[in-house]
Amino acid sequence: MQRLYGTHDHYNHCTDAQIGRLYGKPTTSPIMDNNNNLKYQNKYRIPSARLPHWDYASNAAYFITICTANHACFFGEIIDGEMILSAIGKIANDYWLEIPNHFSFVKLGEFVIMPNHVHGIVIIDKNDDNIVTNDNGIVETPKLGVSTKWKPKTLGVIINQYKRICTINARKINPNFAWQTRFHEHVIRNEKSYIQISEYITYN
Repeated sequence: MQRLYGTHDHYNHCTDAQIGRLYGKPTTSPIMDNNNNLKYQNKYRIPSARLPHWDYASNAAYFITICTANHACFFGEIIDGEMILSAIGKIANDYWLEIPNHFSFVKLGEFVIMPNHVHGIVIIDKNDDNIVTNDNGIVETPKLGVSTKWKPKTLGVIINQYKRICTINARKINPNFAWQTRFHEHVIRNEKSYIQISEYITYN
């Protein structure tokens, strides 16, 4: 049986001062409807446009959703209420856990691999501006499901590199594997929202 949820205890061990600098500028808070679906601005799909005037290299906790192209269920299936990862699902799971090894200023919150999407919390927590990373700056590889140009050390580079390495390895198993070009993100504004989103991911 594959592990369903990723849990990282960085958040639980932060001091109040450390927690305070993880949150970004206020945005619309997520709310749950009566069917326990997460909604933003009364819509079930997060708008594709990035938050205007927000620096996505800033220290903050970000709620990320990455979907497969056409919502194809490449990552496995749910059987008796349990998510069973396919070989490609294991790739998505393992490379998500690898993110902090390639971006030293990144910590991970809760995450989950579902049949056709990934939910996760990515925490950018830079102590200074001299951090050395293994990313190679702007990424532009549309055939691998990565098409948006981002500056180095930003959320976009982190997610695009994740999508890229997953795609390369997933296509060794299924050459038709593909992501949606964009990903969805939400800047988590406070502790209450962080806890709510973490619970949503856990019980998704």
